[in-house]
Amino acid sequence: MAKQRATDGTLLRSLPWTLTALCFSVLPHIPYLPIWITGAFAICAALRLYVEYRRKRLPARWIRVALALGSFFGVFAIYENISGVGPGSALLIIMAALKLLETHQRRDQFVLLFISVFLIMASLLREQYLWSLPFLVIGTLITMTAWLGMSPGQGASIRRNFLSSSRLLLYAAPLTLAMWILFPRLSSPFWAVPVDSSQATSGLSESMSPGDISSLSLSNKVAFRVDFVDQVPPPKDLYWRGLVLYNFNGRTWTGANEAIGHDRRDNVEYLGAPISYQVTLEPTAQHTVFALDVPLEWSIDRTTMGLHQQLARERPIDQRISYKAVSHTTFRSNRTETIFDNNYYRGLPEEGNARTRALAKNMREAVSSETDFIEDVLRMFNEQAYFYTLEPPQLGRNPVDQFLFEARQGFCEHYASAFAVMMRAVGIPTRIVLGYQGGELNNFGNYSYMIVRQSDAHAWTEVWLENRGWVRVDPTAAVAPERISAGMSGARLGGLGASWGFSSTSELLHNLTLKWDALNAKWNEWILGYGPENQTKFLKLLGIDDPDWRRMMLTLIGIITVMIVIISGLLVRRYRAPKIDEASLLYRRFVRQIGIQPIIGETPRLYARRVQAQGKCGNPAINDITEQYLLCRYGPDDTTAMRRLRAAVNDFAVAA
Repeated sequence: MAKQRATDGTLLRSLPWTLTALCFSVLPHIPYLPIWITGAFAICAALRLYVEYRRKRLPARWIRVALALGSFFGVFAIYENISGVGPGSALLIIMAALKLLETHQRRDQFVLLFISVFLIMASLLREQYLWSLPFLVIGTLITMTAWLGMSPGQGASIRRNFLSSSRLLLYAAPLTLAMWILFPRLSSPFWAVPVDSSQATSGLSESMSPGDISSLSLSNKVAFRVDFVDQVPPPKDLYWRGLVLYNFNGRTWTGANEAIGHDRRDNVEYLGAPISYQVTLEPTAQHTVFALDVPLEWSIDRTTMGLHQQLARERPIDQRISYKAVSHTTFRSNRTETIFDNNYYRGLPEEGNARTRALAKNMREAVSSETDFIEDVLRMFNEQAYFYTLEPPQLGRNPVDQFLFEARQGFCEHYASAFAVMMRAVGIPTRIVLGYQGGELNNFGNYSYMIVRQSDAHAWTEVWLENRGWVRVDPTAAVAPERISAGMSGARLGGLGASWGFSSTSELLHNLTLKWDALNAKWNEWILGYGPENQTKFLKLLGIDDPDWRRMMLTLIGIITVMIVIISGLLVRRYRAPKIDEASLLYRRFVRQIGIQPIIGETPRLYARRVQAQGKCGNPAINDITEQYLLCRYGPDDTTAMRRLRAAVNDFAVAA
């Protein structure tokens, strides 16, 4: 085996730029990479730079082969496959790191720059944030600058290479913009491809135990954004329905997405005025689709309404989706529910929470109707020493008993669970709804744009009453009415945060956050969500009233042709031969009049002497024309000298 040779330092000028381009392309992948891959890349990059500076030898081939095999199996062990954006990006990055350890020539650096381009594009497959565009432009500029620095004419400075890269991008920008506007769009927005679906997603789960929702109360992560077509409903109507829970084992409530494959809109009597809005839902890796209670229409595909008036999609929501919906906040549901069906919502475990059962039965015997009993339970929460807190205590085997009789403080899930158990203890059908309540209006976007965060997660109950069907009852409103009227975000910023244990939020920082979110919303709507509908609207603004794919393609071809002609003209103008100055033209005229051609390398003075020596021309003006020509070409800018040269040549022509 040939001995590994040492580096000779020939890559010192280009290698730092190659490493810069590669490191920049790796940056957006770091949050998704195992720590050992990021560390291995950093070590290989630093080691390669050290080897080049110190003229050391690179690692032997058998070491590189062993590292490559170990890295491959390491990636496979973590991701359990090698396909997809996650494992594919990890493999590409670790192979780029190992490629650095065998980089000897410029062609090896070209391979690394190709990898950096792939990594930049791979980051767009995960998500196209607002900063994706500047990242793409800067990454391309750095890569192209490094590329030009390795070209054969590498004597150019970094500044000149950077300017050349910028100019090339500017040439490409109009063509890119024209293709983006006119090229026929997909029917659904391209937000991102589903990746890393095995990772946990923050948000509501498909079950509810004490403390589950309160753990989300301090999360500012966006659950979804809403853009209302008309007026925003009042806070008391902002209940975003999600999953319905009806099975209770003494501690945890569970349910199922029975909406899949069914459509039970006929079980709902829609009353009042409809509310139209558009939702942009963040990925949840679940089937639940959130809508204002209760939905009538929705545009998301493969989504149906089940028996519990909740929407569910056949496929998990593993990427951001946007859909339009119409809801009625006034409605009656399941008014003809049978007794058999109602028994399904009366069930309680045979044992556990005995004190709660006894309390409920005593309170029910003291009143004449179910409605009075419900009002008495809500009045108990409101008038007695019950508190709404974001840090509820831990509860043991009988969580409802401990909450009602000992802790007496909790979050929405504690009150919803306790209320539901009390209702079922006296035979009133009850179920729990998980979703979100309220939201924060973002006036920086428009006055109908709302952000619903994970901190707005909420649980409420529904009871079945004769001739009324399912009726929403929110026991949290009895304990903390400000939670419903202001919403979690509004209460936090309205001064109630201190009483709930919130830390004060900087108003300036909060306003900046809202501005940034408004920009992101517009980016999502007009750039990432630039589908056929938005394309049609935009083309109509440009004067294309009836766009179809043929007309758009012809327009696109025409624009591209015009842009190519313009860019070609600019390039011809930039690289055209320099214009011959007037002094040279006059001197050429003088030479033609003499009839003797100068010899290559012969100066004007030597030419004048040779002409005079040959005796073909004895005009004394030859020396004067020669001196005036040299003065015009190589002397200071002087219009007087040019006039004298012009006059002398004209006089010489007349004399000849």
